[in-house]
Amino acid sequence: MNMPTPTQFVEGAARSADLAVDQLDGVAQQGHDQLAAKAHSAVSAAKPVMERWAKDAESIARRGLDSARDTSRHLRERAAQASDSTVNYIKDEPVKAMLIAAAAGAALVTVISLLSRSRHRD
Repeated sequence: MNMPTPTQFVEGAARSADLAVDQLDGVAQQGHDQLAAKAHSAVSAAKPVMERWAKDAESIARRGLDSARDTSRHLRERAAQASDSTVNYIKDEPVKAMLIAAAAGAALVTVISLLSRSRHRD
């Protein structure tokens, strides 16, 4: 049996190390490829769910805007009705309307006066 020379031993060890590095590189590349494939699969699976969520969010936002628009229209109609009703009451009962307005104004002045006094005391 021939004993290898130190140079041959080192060269053999270097070749073995190169083979080991190549094998590790192959295993690492295979692992990377598998991980990339799983990541692409996860993204592909998540995409329809995210698209459905986006459509649902859009639908909810649209319904919210429609509801706000309907409420706004309803409030405008009610304000117009109240205004018409007030104008008709003033036409039908001008003396009562003037007395109610005077009483409301006096009550408002009294409240403001009381509030301003309590602030000055503090």
